[in-house]
Amino acid sequence: MILLRLFWEFFKTGLFAVGGGMATLPFLRDIGIRTGWFTQQKLADMIAVSESTPGPIGVNMATYVGFETAGVPGAVVATLGLICPSIIIILLIARVLKQFRSNQTVDAVFYGLRPCSIALIAAAGLMVAKLTFLNSDSAGAGIAGLLNWKAVLLGAVLLVLTRRIKPLKKLHPVVFIAASAVVGIVFAF
Repeated sequence: MILLRLFWEFFKTGLFAVGGGMATLPFLRDIGIRTGWFTQQKLADMIAVSESTPGPIGVNMATYVGFETAGVPGAVVATLGLICPSIIIILLIARVLKQFRSNQTVDAVFYGLRPCSIALIAAAGLMVAKLTFLNSDSAGAGIAGLLNWKAVLLGAVLLVLTRRIKPLKKLHPVVFIAASAVVGIVFAF
């Protein structure tokens, strides 16, 4: 039964997360809240792991959640659930593409999907920023307790390094991901 639920939850996510992997994050947050499969802190960890591993973040996260929930079969089922809507839609579109290639209504629909995609990605970005820079367990601690100062400091240092120091601008982003991982381990983020 858990495998069927995993497939269904990720099928819905794959069907409605227009705009790529980051657009899946609001759906994943909702899945975690509704099912109890993972906490919001675990979601932040999944984002970090999924961003630093090869492959699309949405697929990586589906695989991660599926594995954590039901082992290898869960990983396979959740991943298939996420990608099935795209495969089905692509097959349908490919079948009728010649008929709709110059259709103004189809153009208008795709144009209209752009703001939805932007909103989903912006929501994901805000959620990641909230999970990263704010302490969720700081009720009544004031401004000083509200912020995760280590994360704010690391973000500020990375911003300065990538924007102001010319030789570092040319480095591949993987270098910064690896350096951030080392700093996170050393300072126990």
